[in-house]
Amino acid sequence: MGSYGMLAKRAVLTNTPVMVQIQELIRGVKDCVSLAQGVVYWQPPKQALEKVQELVWEPSVSRYGADEGLPELREALLKKLRQENNLNKSSVMVTAGANQAFVNIVLTLCDAGDSVVMFAPYYFNSYMSFQMTGVTDILVGPGDPQTLYPDADWLEKTLLQTKPTPKLVSVVNPGNPSGTYIPEPLLQRISNICKNAGCWLVIDNTYEYFMYDGRKHACLEDNHIVNIFSFSKAYGMMGWRVGYIAFPSEVEGFAAQLLKVQDNIPICASIISQRLALHSLEMGPTWVTDKVKDLVKNRELLLEALSPLGKESVKGGEGAIYLWAKLPEEYKDDFEVVRWLAKKHGVVLIPGCSSGCPGYVRISFGGLVEDQCRFASERLKRGLEELVSQGMVP
Repeated sequence: MGSYGMLAKRAVLTNTPVMVQIQELIRGVKDCVSLAQGVVYWQPPKQALEKVQELVWEPSVSRYGADEGLPELREALLKKLRQENNLNKSSVMVTAGANQAFVNIVLTLCDAGDSVVMFAPYYFNSYMSFQMTGVTDILVGPGDPQTLYPDADWLEKTLLQTKPTPKLVSVVNPGNPSGTYIPEPLLQRISNICKNAGCWLVIDNTYEYFMYDGRKHACLEDNHIVNIFSFSKAYGMMGWRVGYIAFPSEVEGFAAQLLKVQDNIPICASIISQRLALHSLEMGPTWVTDKVKDLVKNRELLLEALSPLGKESVKGGEGAIYLWAKLPEEYKDDFEVVRWLAKKHGVVLIPGCSSGCPGYVRISFGGLVEDQCRFASERLKRGLEELVSQGMVP
């Protein structure tokens, strides 16, 4: 029974989580600073934490809740979706984070053997979700070399020519790992292409509040669109694991099938986490956007740190908490560069190969306060200057 051949192929053939590999790398390097994991440096609102602290002894917190989420939280989320996202015909399911929301959607909408579409650079966890559920025909589309926007012309051609038609198209907006924001007109065109082809469009809006330089986030709603949201980054609730799905109310059977999946994975998201989400939501979006403003300086510091690579090599940063950078041509093995930067210069990034783009790196500017980010930026710049001028000197 211990034979490797007895393990499920869909698990064996799923990519190893890049963050697990990065965590192992960090543990093996003394005094290492991380610009790798997609986290924010703040905690949930103090008032919300204080309210939750009082609920620990409440019996309902230790019991199962409604599979689809606490009624009061769902009601608050529906109000938020109407007021902030202009989503008026959507139903809500609360999940244990946005990653679980995506798995729920894949299990509800896709069969093993279906084809799906993503765009490089793609979010590595979404790719793994397809792999481990047997959706192995993953068509990866290109992004514009300058903007990293998904190539809508390629998408239209691919959906027309691929038989049977791919089941769904997935995008993250603003992007992970790129930090690129898909403008509303382009997002609408992608939506129209999907609708005309008869396939689903899944939009991950985890970083909806993380917009810079005057840009505004926009959501789309239609009977072929499923939207994903998260409390993790916005309210500093990474470890509390609360996300939610906004799905079309008018699609018959969607809610019932989604509920089957939910009942067999978490049953329900943690009750105390949902309570914290509800109380955090009461703080309003301004609480979040005020925090996000503090990240602008971090982005500036890291743009300067990446300057040895050349201005044209650095993209993204329009939204989310990421910059996306191309390494010099001779360094196709980006994971080797990441290991070298960690061991020689004490700073950790994410290799682009995990997102379908060897020779690139993802840099996160959300997890450190400004002074820490300045320190990390100095290390990164020294490392990249050495990489460009001398190579990976031991």
